[in-house]
Amino acid sequence: MVALGKACELAEAWLAQEHPGVEQLRDVLRERLEADPGGVHLNGHPQRRLPNTLNVSFEGIDSHTLISRLAGVAVSAGSACHEGLSEPSPVLTAMGVSRELALGAVRFSLGRTTTPEEIEAAARAR
Repeated sequence: MVALGKACELAEAWLAQEHPGVEQLRDVLRERLEADPGGVHLNGHPQRRLPNTLNVSFEGIDSHTLISRLAGVAVSAGSACHEGLSEPSPVLTAMGVSRELALGAVRFSLGRTTTPEEIEAAARAR
């Protein structure tokens, strides 16, 4: 219980101090991905979302193929419980994302140690 309390205290301090920086890096990654040709679509609300997560769909490419090109980037095709499945996310389809785009969806995760250089590398890697 004490450890959980301490973890919550540390998380609260991190959110207050570093949340804006991580959110800004997330937005830079989105801008960089959308600036390149190839059809990138944001999945979710443009403002009301987690500061450290970016979920986007890429037109014309399967998410698993894309992930294989992104070695060293914190990215996944979906939740751990759907690992290895080639079906679109039921959450994305419920949001109205087409099957094709849902199959090209990836989730980028940023953390307190994520750097602007890593964001640029991730944007160029695809």
